Amino acid sequence: MSKYKTYPEYKSSEVEWLGKIPKHWNVKKIKYSAVCTPSNIDKKSKNGEEAVILCNYTDVYYNEEIDSNLDFMKATATDEQIKKFTLRKNDVIITKDSEDPNDIAVPTLIIEDVNSLVCGYHLALIRATNSYGPFLKRYFNSKFARSFFATKANGLTRYGLGTYPLVNAPVPMPPFTEQETIASFLDSEIGKINQLIKKQEKLIVLLEEKRQAVINHAVTKGLDPSVPMKDSGVEWLGEIPKHWDIVPMKRIVEVKDGTHNTPKYVTPSKYSFPLITSKDFFGNRISFETSKFISREDHFEIIKRSNTEAGDVLMSMIGGNIGKAVIVKETADFSIKNVALFKAKAFSNTAEYILYYLQSGLLDIQISLLSRGGAQGFLSLGDLRNLQFFKVPKNEMKEIVRYLNQCASKFDNLIDKAQSAIELLQERRTALISAAVTGKIDVRGFKNNEDVL
Repeated sequence: MSKYKTYPEYKSSEVEWLGKIPKHWNVKKIKYSAVCTPSNIDKKSKNGEEAVILCNYTDVYYNEEIDSNLDFMKATATDEQIKKFTLRKNDVIITKDSEDPNDIAVPTLIIEDVNSLVCGYHLALIRATNSYGPFLKRYFNSKFARSFFATKANGLTRYGLGTYPLVNAPVPMPPFTEQETIASFLDSEIGKINQLIKKQEKLIVLLEEKRQAVINHAVTKGLDPSVPMKDSGVEWLGEIPKHWDIVPMKRIVEVKDGTHNTPKYVTPSKYSFPLITSKDFFGNRISFETSKFISREDHFEIIKRSNTEAGDVLMSMIGGNIGKAVIVKETADFSIKNVALFKAKAFSNTAEYILYYLQSGLLDIQISLLSRGGAQGFLSLGDLRNLQFFKVPKNEMKEIVRYLNQCASKFDNLIDKAQSAIELLQERRTALISAAVTGKIDVRGFKNNEDVL
């Protein structure tokens, strides 16, 4: 932030984590600057109540701003709820509970009046009274507020932010016109940073598409362009090398699955075992740091049907990330939930080939065919065992895997660089917001230009 000037004079905020603030600023509790109201409007429609549209949790969590272009959920509300929670321009909405305390008090801003739009459940409405809504929204974006509200959230498996810590949270408060200037400055500069982030995100999408195309060609056509081809007999697959065969997955490896029930979670100890789900797949590894633990008795019951070993392939078989997969590299004992298990331990090339097959787009095609136009939120064990797979000579499979390891590594490095660039831009965005809303930089002379970044 060295390119920005500081204020001439500072004073103690008397709030340890805020440090010093500009001399003419004050620190006020939110309740003296805004009305904070947790919503109680759920997603249901009831007879006798008026039809409304809900600004719900996902609308807030995934959008910096709310306007009429979003596809809102429909519900009903009482007259009292409508009066209390109908949203106006410059209202701030925050999340008030989550499975992760760091996702507490994630804010969005209502940027236009939307007819019949009300604040939904799991959210709180922050309506500025003696402050400027867009400034308050940026305050909630700051690293200071993020840390403060994370520590104030209560819960074990799900965390909630109570009304008391919310309304009594300290906010550094400049004069009203200065709040407007700071908000305008941040809108401009954060907009530029967001454009750079979007460019990197677009690059990642293009790299992932190219990576998938290279994998798809190798696992379906092989590496030799001169090899004779034949009709695979599968309409969506087309031709394959003449010496290959199409077989069900169960002909190549044993296919199992984990439990689909939820055992009782216990405190990690030498007598408990990790229960791994696809949420614990990070890149090409399993994270035991994020997993929940179950008792020895439940673990041994689950592994009767799904004993995982190093070299096996695990794949999500339920939800929005069906097909997300890793090769087991750990020797630790653990159980699996809502995860398929391809027993490829004795054939490491087969394990890697299966992994590339799952990344090739072929699984997506078969899921689409299985869903028959509807939603396919689950792949059964039978579906998995009958996936159309390839019987490839071992030496050729080895060459394909070696080639794809080299190609995938190049793409992964480029994707990692783009992701690192995004993370740096996100850090800069948070740092800029935090500096501006706490007076660490003086933007009162701000003029919109293109050279700020």
